[in-house]
Amino acid sequence: MKWRTSLLIAALGLSQFCSFPALNQAQAQGKPAPAAKKAPAGQMITVLNPLGTPPPIKLKTMAPRLDTLDGKTIYIVDDGFVGGDNLLLEIQDWFKANCPKTTTVFKRKGGGGFDVPDKALWAEIQQKASGVIIGMGH
Repeated sequence: MKWRTSLLIAALGLSQFCSFPALNQAQAQGKPAPAAKKAPAGQMITVLNPLGTPPPIKLKTMAPRLDTLDGKTIYIVDDGFVGGDNLLLEIQDWFKANCPKTTTVFKRKGGGGFDVPDKALWAEIQQKASGVIIGMGH
């Protein structure tokens, strides 16, 4: 165990001398460290910020909470993310066991990606649902 610790300390110490050969050579010769290269005089470079500027956030109010779930219809919507349906079906089973007076309807959203609306499903939800649980991937 002691030899492993000694070997680790030696390797760390050796890495200090080997990691910057140009700097270590200059120091060994008593010269200052080499400076970073500069652009030729009169030449300008443009640097862009890769983060960009995000659009402002538009706040929306939350939907009012239901006073009770008894007698209500809750739609449980899967957006198609792999494995998301497993969790949502477990949520549906929980409602069956813990809220027997609540009706749950499991639906899978059509239309491709999450950003593509499923107009038929949203129309059905507006007409029939008291509340919605939407499972969105991570």
